[in-house]
This record gives sequence, C-alpha cells and structure tokens, in this order.
Amino acid sequence: MNSQPVTAQRGPSPVATPIIIIDDDPKLCELIRDYLAPLGYDVASANTGPDGLEMVLHGDYRAVILDVMLPGMDGFEVLKAIRHQSNVPVLMLTGRGDEADRVVGLEIGADDYLPKTFSTRELLARLRAVIRRTQLKDRAEGGVETDLTNGDLVISPGSRTAALGDVPLKLTSLEFDLLLSLTRARGRVRSREQILDDVAGRDYDVFDRSIDVHVSALRQKLGDDPKAPIFIQTVRSVGYMMIKQ
Repeated sequence: MNSQPVTAQRGPSPVATPIIIIDDDPKLCELIRDYLAPLGYDVASANTGPDGLEMVLHGDYRAVILDVMLPGMDGFEVLKAIRHQSNVPVLMLTGRGDEADRVVGLEIGADDYLPKTFSTRELLARLRAVIRRTQLKDRAEGGVETDLTNGDLVISPGSRTAALGDVPLKLTSLEFDLLLSLTRARGRVRSREQILDDVAGRDYDVFDRSIDVHVSALRQKLGDDPKAPIFIQTVRSVGYMMIKQ
C-alpha cells in the first residue's frame, strides 16, 4: 500500500471549504472527493495515520473525516494527537458497528460518528452540522459581536436588527442571517454552500432550492438593483458578495 499522502487536486474556486479525509481506501477517498467537490468543498486526502496527522497539523482545514482502521496509527491515536493541538471538527468513520468504538471516539473528542455504510447524503448532512456547530461555538466564545457597518447599512447581531440609514429593515429570520453572513464577509465572495453552512441549520434542501429567492427579497428591502448593485453583487456560477463600502 502506498504510504505517501494522496492529496486531492485543488479546485479552481477561491471559496471552496477545505476539508481532509484520512482513510486507507483510495477509492473511498476519491468517491467522497468527487461527491463533495461540486458542493463547494476542497477535499484533500491521506491514506495512513501519520500522513494524515501531519497534514492536519500543518494545514488549515475546516473539518476532518477520519477512519478508525488506519495503517501506522489508528484513528483513535490520530484523534488524540489532533486534540492536543487543534479543535478542528472531526467526523469519524468505522467499518465496525461496535458501540464501544463510538463511545471511545466521542470521549476522545470526535464531533460525530458514521459507520461506513453511510449514504453520501448523510455524510454531507453530518459534515455541514459539525462545521456549523464549531462556527456557532467560536462566535459564542468570542463574546457579544459588535455592530457591523457597510456604508449606510448597520447590523446589530446581538439584537438581530438591521437598519439602512435611520430606517429599520423588516427582515425575516433567514433574511437577517443571510445579510449577516454576507456582511461579515464583505468584499469577499460567499458560495451558496458557505451561505448554507451559515444560515440554514434546519432544512438544507428546502433552503437550497430557494436561496436565490431569499437574496432577491433581501435586495428589494435594501432597495438594491441587481443590474447595478450597491450592496449585493451576484458572482456568476459561484455565489454572492457584499460590496465593501
């Protein structure tokens, strides 16, 4: 078996979410990479425990998909070593259905667990969930977020209110979350996948089909012309960007 890390080809999109899968089955790594890449993930992979650990500790990944049965170091050893230096979310995979394995992994610091009989749809849902939980935890630990301003637009995350000049904006909860996500990243493109991770903690499928409708409604409330935007710019085939003012 090849002991060198098998690194996924980096995609051209500057907004892809970087993750890594550590598994001794190159075909499974390729399958997961091919499934997740079109959904906005930049997937690297390694086929041994030591190689994977090295990549995690010297990389900048938003999540780790980690197999239990690995050559060199098993998944539990890799997880212990990761937790000594990083809080990156870890989703563990196992070919064994033993409940004891799941308990051990979670006690060591795994964020979630999946048997290798998983469907790709379930993997995606679990992956989104662990990334989102980490984002929410980081924001909570960072204390109360100060008001965000962009030109005449003022957003208050604490009170979940927004105003354009002196005029309060009447936004739905999803519209507020969408506006907040774009404003936090003002000047940078947000892919639809990244927006989903930020705002759709409930029903991804429903929201995904209507994301453009929500953006359109938000633009109307901002008085923004999509053909000559002041606030929200469409980046074709990628997503949206809050224009920095």
